[in-house]
Amino acid sequence: MTDYYDDGDLDRFAEVGTYRPDLFRKFMEWYSASLSEGALSKREKVLIGLAVAHVLQCPYCIDAYTKSCLEEGLNLDHITEAVHVASAVRGGASLIHTIQAHNAVERLSL
Repeated sequence: MTDYYDDGDLDRFAEVGTYRPDLFRKFMEWYSASLSEGALSKREKVLIGLAVAHVLQCPYCIDAYTKSCLEEGLNLDHITEAVHVASAVRGGASLIHTIQAHNAVERLSL
């Protein structure tokens, strides 16, 4: 095996429900509802999904949401900006934890 992730596995997602189809159906209902039009358009929601997929580093999600973005008329400029926003938020969330180290140093220093 040269790669852990096989892009063909994305087409097999329904197999996740093999042993508990009731739970998988509930997940799919919730998932579908979360992407339906509401206060946000489907276009906005798939762009959010793509940004989150990058932060989570899920190659399956990146592939699926990139496809959805293109289907919704978004282009590489939209995708790039969304990924930068998500990455900047992730970077900030990592950096703020430096305060924990500062607090530990203050607590442990004599």
